Amino acid sequence: MKNMVRAFWLSAVTLLIVSIPVLPHHGTAAFDTSKTITMKATVTDWYWANPHCFVKFDFKDDKGDIEHWVVETSNPPDMLNRGWGPHSLKAGDEVTVLVYPVKNGRPIGRLVHMVLPNGQTLNN
Repeated sequence: MKNMVRAFWLSAVTLLIVSIPVLPHHGTAAFDTSKTITMKATVTDWYWANPHCFVKFDFKDDKGDIEHWVVETSNPPDMLNRGWGPHSLKAGDEVTVLVYPVKNGRPIGRLVHMVLPNGQTLNN
């Protein structure tokens, strides 16, 4: 009986250890990666947080209407490796962004890259 309990716990722990790398991640399923949108925009907020960083910005369309966008980036460690930091953006920065839009047409996207006011391009 003792061996059965030990085998059960060993199997359970092994299963948990093996399953950790295959935890689900949503990836880019919600985004239309066959289409990109480039916008000149004004940053309204920059969220440096796990599991993803987010930038909010206002974009004025051809009609003069302002669209409030929310764009997802990668996680902070990846962003640091790509040259980003918690103080890379501030409200009021005029930037050019390239995004993959969501499939439903709402003003939400996944950042491809951003050109900062100083001309520096940061990739996601």
